[in-house]
Amino acid sequence: MNGRHWKRLGAGLWAGLVAAILMTLALLALRFLFGVATPSELVGDRIAPLLPVETFIDLLVRFGGYNNLKMLGVSSVLGGQLIAGALGGLAYASVVERASRHQPAETSQRGPYGLWFVALFVGALWLLSLLLLWPVLGTSYVGLPPGKATLANACALLFAYALYGFALAWLYHWMTGRADASEGDVGEHQLGRRAVVAGGVGVVLALAVGGLLRRLYTLATFSYDGTQYKGPDVQAITPNERFYVVTKNVIDPDVTASLWRLQVTGLVNDPQMFRFEDLTAMPAITQETTLRCISNEVGGGLMSNAVWKGVPLRSLIERAGPQPGIIEVMLHGVDNYTDTFAFEKALDPTTLVVYEMNGQPLPEKHGYPVRVIVPGLFGEKNVKWVTRIELVDHDAKGFYERQGWGPNFVVPTAARFDQPENKKKISMDEAAAGVQLKGVAHSSRGISRVEVSLDDGQTWNEAQIVYTRSPLAWVLWSYDWRPTQPGEYKLAVRATDNNGELQTDKERWVVPEGATGYHKITVPVAT
Repeated sequence: MNGRHWKRLGAGLWAGLVAAILMTLALLALRFLFGVATPSELVGDRIAPLLPVETFIDLLVRFGGYNNLKMLGVSSVLGGQLIAGALGGLAYASVVERASRHQPAETSQRGPYGLWFVALFVGALWLLSLLLLWPVLGTSYVGLPPGKATLANACALLFAYALYGFALAWLYHWMTGRADASEGDVGEHQLGRRAVVAGGVGVVLALAVGGLLRRLYTLATFSYDGTQYKGPDVQAITPNERFYVVTKNVIDPDVTASLWRLQVTGLVNDPQMFRFEDLTAMPAITQETTLRCISNEVGGGLMSNAVWKGVPLRSLIERAGPQPGIIEVMLHGVDNYTDTFAFEKALDPTTLVVYEMNGQPLPEKHGYPVRVIVPGLFGEKNVKWVTRIELVDHDAKGFYERQGWGPNFVVPTAARFDQPENKKKISMDEAAAGVQLKGVAHSSRGISRVEVSLDDGQTWNEAQIVYTRSPLAWVLWSYDWRPTQPGEYKLAVRATDNNGELQTDKERWVVPEGATGYHKITVPVAT
């Protein structure tokens, strides 16, 4: 190979990289303007459920949490797009140069051979993307129904890939100019000059990509994913803006209610589709219910309480005419999140499809316009941005279930301290005036009793329940403690449910069925 050939291969690589930056810009613009799912998000959603729960947790620990893992995934796919685009340009240049040895320059440059390669490359890339991403291609961050969302995402990918192919072919041919041998160094100088111009265009496009990424970053979940609610100022009803948040998404959906639809499908005689106004026109129920994340550690704050308003899920199912043999209900969110629970639980009148939270429309981060509330089951079952309710006759697996979480998702009885803080020193003067211990307790069957130990579990004292309104919600408790001498006190708290069953003292981590054990703190009392 002579130097001229290597320079043209380099031009192909350069053209492919610039075209890939343009493709990335198009994908980000479609995400920002129309809520179209990007490969960066779809690849993560495709891979995450396939990871064994042990591997998933190991990655969370290794990379410092879910947010860091999300950022790694996004940046990896973005980098992969650029590398693949550059290699595609190299392949295109190689094909065109090979053809130029057997065809007149004009034919190889502008004739069908190079264009056919681009078309085949773009088509193969698109079909491969559809094949790999099909299970998650129904994602719509503006709330399109699954079928329309799949079509929109498929068309967006095709548009972006076709734009890449067109830009690659045009840039390569413009840079090389197909100078014939008589042009000599003039043609090579032209290639160099035009490569510099193409590089400048690539820099401008890269800056535009960076600007869009910064704008999307401000919308991302990194600032609030993992928000906890705990401490001395905990209220019986959690303010919406402080309600705990856990989400799989890099950017949560911003659903347009007029586009959104709720389908009831599967083993039904009469599939139903509801608009938002259809739901709000139905007889509604207002219900106080506490949600708790399966990842909540003992004493953790991934738990909050709210008053929800909505329609019993049973009402929607009955309209669809359920068939015999149904085992589970599978819920689908607009972000392609899925989860399941037993059909009997779906028919429980306390299982709601809600559209209000504490007297206000659902906040975006909590599932606007509609989510499902399933009392007594961990938060992952309470699917946000729900768009489809599917009745199935088998043991289906949801997003996190496929990793190996569960199979029991009933929240265990738990109690925690919110005041005082662990290892916070208290003076004897403060102790003489009384130290208020307080916290919350929660169970799938309601709470009847809370007890506090001041001697590391050797003896127990009954605390006062200061707030209790619903067996579906937590209780707030308090205890007036007056230590009579200095020392380091080891405090513990436990609760008993409405069936008289005491919470277990067996210590268990969050994987795979949620944490258990008594919450314990140490309180030094100084002279």
